[in-house]
Amino acid sequence: MSTMDEIAAAVEKGKAKLIKDLVPKAIEEGCSAQEILNDGLLRGMNVVGDRFTRNEAFVPEVLVAARAMNKGTELIKPLLLAEGNQPLGKACLGTVQGDLHDIGKNIVKLMVESKNIEVIDLGVDVPPEKFVETVINEKCDLVLCSALLTTTMPMMGKTVDALKEAGVRDQVTVMVGGAPITQAFCDEVGADVYTEDAAACANRAEEILKAKRSA
Repeated sequence: MSTMDEIAAAVEKGKAKLIKDLVPKAIEEGCSAQEILNDGLLRGMNVVGDRFTRNEAFVPEVLVAARAMNKGTELIKPLLLAEGNQPLGKACLGTVQGDLHDIGKNIVKLMVESKNIEVIDLGVDVPPEKFVETVINEKCDLVLCSALLTTTMPMMGKTVDALKEAGVRDQVTVMVGGAPITQAFCDEVGADVYTEDAAACANRAEEILKAKRSA
Protein backbone atom coordinates (compact mmCIF):
# COMPACT_ATOMS: atom_id res chain seq x y z
CA MET A 1 0.00 0.00 0.00
CA SER A 2 1.39 3.40 -0.98
CA THR A 3 1.64 6.23 1.51
CA MET A 4 -1.18 7.98 -0.37
CA ASP A 5 -3.39 4.91 0.02
CA GLU A 6 -2.51 4.82 3.73
CA ILE A 7 -3.50 8.48 4.11
CA ALA A 8 -6.83 7.90 2.35
CA ALA A 9 -7.52 4.84 4.52
CA ALA A 10 -6.59 6.73 7.70
CA VAL A 11 -9.04 9.51 6.84
CA GLU A 12 -11.79 6.97 6.14
CA LYS A 13 -11.22 5.43 9.57
CA GLY A 14 -10.84 8.78 11.33
CA LYS A 15 -7.27 8.09 12.48
CA ALA A 16 -6.05 11.64 13.08
CA LYS A 17 -2.95 10.50 15.01
CA LEU A 18 -1.92 8.31 12.09
CA ILE A 19 -2.39 11.22 9.70
CA LYS A 20 0.14 13.24 11.73
CA ASP A 21 2.78 10.62 10.89
CA LEU A 22 1.73 9.79 7.33
CA VAL A 23 1.59 13.33 5.91
CA PRO A 24 5.23 14.17 6.83
CA LYS A 25 6.21 10.74 5.45
CA ALA A 26 4.55 11.59 2.12
CA ILE A 27 6.34 14.94 2.03
CA GLU A 28 9.69 13.21 2.65
CA GLU A 29 8.92 10.87 -0.25
CA GLY A 30 8.65 13.89 -2.52
CA CYS A 31 4.87 14.12 -2.84
CA SER A 32 3.52 17.62 -3.45
CA ALA A 33 1.03 19.17 -1.08
CA GLN A 34 -1.57 19.14 -3.86
CA GLU A 35 -1.06 15.40 -4.37
CA ILE A 36 -1.42 14.76 -0.65
CA LEU A 37 -4.60 16.82 -0.60
CA ASN A 38 -6.25 15.32 -3.68
CA ASP A 39 -4.95 11.73 -3.74
CA GLY A 40 -4.86 11.18 -0.01
CA LEU A 41 -6.95 13.41 2.24
CA LEU A 42 -9.81 14.32 -0.12
CA ARG A 43 -9.96 10.84 -1.62
CA GLY A 44 -10.51 9.33 1.81
CA MET A 45 -13.09 11.96 2.79
CA ASN A 46 -14.99 11.51 -0.47
CA VAL A 47 -15.39 7.81 0.27
CA VAL A 48 -16.97 8.69 3.61
CA GLY A 49 -19.14 11.33 1.93
CA ASP A 50 -20.41 8.83 -0.64
CA ARG A 51 -21.20 6.32 2.11
CA PHE A 52 -23.02 9.05 4.04
CA THR A 53 -25.13 9.83 0.96
CA ARG A 54 -26.13 6.17 0.73
CA ASN A 55 -26.94 6.02 4.45
CA GLU A 56 -24.07 3.59 4.96
CA ALA A 57 -22.19 6.01 7.22
CA PHE A 58 -23.57 8.24 9.95
CA VAL A 59 -22.81 11.57 11.57
CA PRO A 60 -20.17 10.33 14.08
CA GLU A 61 -18.18 8.65 11.30
CA VAL A 62 -18.31 11.79 9.16
CA LEU A 63 -17.14 13.92 12.07
CA VAL A 64 -14.12 11.75 12.96
CA ALA A 65 -13.13 11.42 9.29
CA ALA A 66 -13.36 15.18 8.84
CA ARG A 67 -11.28 15.73 11.96
CA ALA A 68 -8.56 13.49 10.52
CA MET A 69 -8.72 15.24 7.16
CA ASN A 70 -8.48 18.66 8.79
CA LYS A 71 -5.43 17.55 10.77
CA GLY A 72 -3.71 16.66 7.50
CA THR A 73 -4.83 19.87 5.84
CA GLU A 74 -3.30 21.91 8.68
CA LEU A 75 0.04 20.19 8.09
CA ILE A 76 0.16 20.92 4.35
CA LYS A 77 -1.49 24.35 4.32
CA PRO A 78 1.81 26.32 4.27
CA LEU A 79 3.06 24.07 1.46
CA LEU A 80 -0.13 24.50 -0.54
CA LEU A 81 0.23 28.26 -0.36
CA ALA A 82 3.91 28.03 -1.32
CA GLU A 83 2.97 25.90 -4.33
CA GLY A 84 0.43 28.53 -5.35
CA ASN A 85 -2.54 26.24 -4.86
CA GLN A 86 -5.72 28.04 -3.90
CA PRO A 87 -9.10 26.76 -2.70
CA LEU A 88 -11.81 26.39 -5.35
CA GLY A 89 -13.63 29.31 -3.79
CA LYS A 90 -15.02 30.73 -0.58
CA ALA A 91 -18.37 30.20 1.16
CA CYS A 92 -19.99 31.79 4.17
CA LEU A 93 -22.22 29.48 6.18
CA GLY A 94 -24.71 30.02 8.95
CA THR A 95 -27.95 29.01 10.58
CA VAL A 96 -30.37 31.88 9.97
CA GLN A 97 -31.52 34.40 12.56
CA GLY A 98 -33.78 32.97 15.27
CA ASP A 99 -32.53 29.40 14.81
CA LEU A 100 -29.95 27.93 17.20
CA HIS A 101 -29.53 24.49 15.62
CA ASP A 102 -25.98 23.74 14.52
CA ILE A 103 -25.47 19.99 14.03
CA GLY A 104 -26.62 20.04 10.40
CA LYS A 105 -24.66 23.22 9.73
CA ASN A 106 -21.51 21.73 11.21
CA ILE A 107 -21.76 18.65 9.00
CA VAL A 108 -22.28 20.86 5.93
CA LYS A 109 -19.13 22.79 6.88
CA LEU A 110 -17.05 19.62 7.09
CA MET A 111 -18.41 18.17 3.85
CA VAL A 112 -17.96 21.42 1.90
CA GLU A 113 -14.43 21.85 3.23
CA SER A 114 -13.67 18.33 2.02
CA LYS A 115 -14.15 19.68 -1.52
CA ASN A 116 -11.24 22.12 -1.08
CA ILE A 117 -13.60 25.06 -0.50
CA GLU A 118 -12.82 27.63 2.19
CA VAL A 119 -15.75 27.98 4.61
CA ILE A 120 -16.36 30.93 6.92
CA ASP A 121 -18.65 29.62 9.63
CA LEU A 122 -20.84 32.42 11.00
CA GLY A 123 -22.46 30.13 13.57
CA VAL A 124 -26.13 30.21 14.53
CA ASP A 125 -28.76 32.95 14.82
CA VAL A 126 -27.11 34.82 11.94
CA PRO A 127 -28.93 38.01 10.82
CA PRO A 128 -29.15 38.86 7.11
CA GLU A 129 -26.80 41.80 7.62
CA LYS A 130 -24.04 39.49 8.84
CA PHE A 131 -24.25 37.37 5.70
CA VAL A 132 -24.05 40.53 3.58
CA GLU A 133 -21.14 41.96 5.56
CA THR A 134 -19.20 38.70 5.19
CA VAL A 135 -19.89 38.44 1.44
CA ILE A 136 -18.55 41.96 0.95
CA ASN A 137 -15.54 41.76 3.28
CA GLU A 138 -14.46 38.23 2.40
CA LYS A 139 -15.47 38.25 -1.30
CA CYS A 140 -17.47 35.05 -0.92
CA ASP A 141 -18.68 33.03 -3.89
CA LEU A 142 -21.36 31.09 -2.02
CA VAL A 143 -23.84 31.84 0.75
CA LEU A 144 -25.01 28.71 2.58
CA CYS A 145 -28.11 29.18 4.75
CA SER A 146 -29.46 26.53 7.11
CA ALA A 147 -32.74 26.39 9.04
CA LEU A 148 -34.40 23.67 11.07
CA LEU A 149 -37.45 25.57 12.32
CA THR A 150 -40.40 26.47 10.09
CA THR A 151 -40.65 29.74 12.01
CA THR A 152 -37.17 30.82 10.89
CA MET A 153 -37.51 29.83 7.24
CA PRO A 154 -38.61 33.36 6.18
CA MET A 155 -35.19 34.67 7.28
CA MET A 156 -33.74 32.96 4.21
CA GLY A 157 -35.87 35.20 2.02
CA LYS A 158 -34.81 38.23 4.05
CA THR A 159 -31.18 37.25 3.57
CA VAL A 160 -31.67 37.10 -0.20
CA ASP A 161 -33.40 40.50 -0.08
CA ALA A 162 -30.55 41.98 1.99
CA LEU A 163 -28.01 40.76 -0.57
CA LYS A 164 -30.06 42.46 -3.30
CA GLU A 165 -30.29 45.71 -1.36
CA ALA A 166 -26.52 45.70 -0.84
CA GLY A 167 -25.97 45.22 -4.57
CA VAL A 168 -24.09 41.92 -4.20
CA ARG A 169 -26.82 39.40 -5.03
CA ASP A 170 -25.41 38.71 -8.50
CA GLN A 171 -21.95 38.01 -7.07
CA VAL A 172 -22.96 34.97 -5.04
CA THR A 173 -24.83 31.69 -5.35
CA VAL A 174 -27.28 31.29 -2.47
CA MET A 175 -27.75 27.71 -1.32
CA VAL A 176 -30.40 26.71 1.22
CA GLY A 177 -31.11 23.55 3.17
CA GLY A 178 -32.49 22.05 6.37
CA ALA A 179 -35.26 19.66 7.36
CA PRO A 180 -38.27 21.89 6.48
CA ILE A 181 -36.76 23.37 3.30
CA THR A 182 -38.00 22.29 -0.15
CA GLN A 183 -37.22 23.17 -3.74
CA ALA A 184 -40.51 25.06 -3.90
CA PHE A 185 -39.49 27.19 -0.92
CA CYS A 186 -36.06 27.79 -2.44
CA ASP A 187 -37.74 29.09 -5.60
CA GLU A 188 -40.21 31.16 -3.61
CA VAL A 189 -37.55 33.11 -1.68
CA GLY A 190 -35.30 33.61 -4.69
CA ALA A 191 -32.42 31.39 -3.60
CA ASP A 192 -30.39 29.59 -6.28
CA VAL A 193 -29.93 26.03 -5.05
CA TYR A 194 -31.69 23.65 -2.67
CA THR A 195 -30.01 20.44 -1.55
CA GLU A 196 -31.51 17.81 0.70
CA ASP A 197 -28.40 16.88 2.66
CA ALA A 198 -24.82 17.89 3.46
CA ALA A 199 -23.19 15.60 0.92
CA ALA A 200 -25.40 16.90 -1.89
CA CYS A 201 -24.62 20.47 -0.80
CA ALA A 202 -20.88 19.80 -0.98
CA ASN A 203 -21.15 18.22 -4.42
CA ARG A 204 -23.23 21.07 -5.83
CA ALA A 205 -20.93 23.68 -4.29
CA GLU A 206 -17.96 22.01 -5.97
CA GLU A 207 -19.77 21.89 -9.34
CA ILE A 208 -20.75 25.55 -9.13
CA LEU A 209 -17.25 26.75 -8.27
CA LYS A 210 -15.55 24.59 -10.90
CA ALA A 211 -17.96 25.95 -13.53
CA LYS A 212 -17.29 29.49 -12.35
CA ARG A 213 -13.52 28.96 -12.50
CA SER A 214 -13.66 27.57 -16.04
CA ALA A 215 -16.07 30.25 -17.33
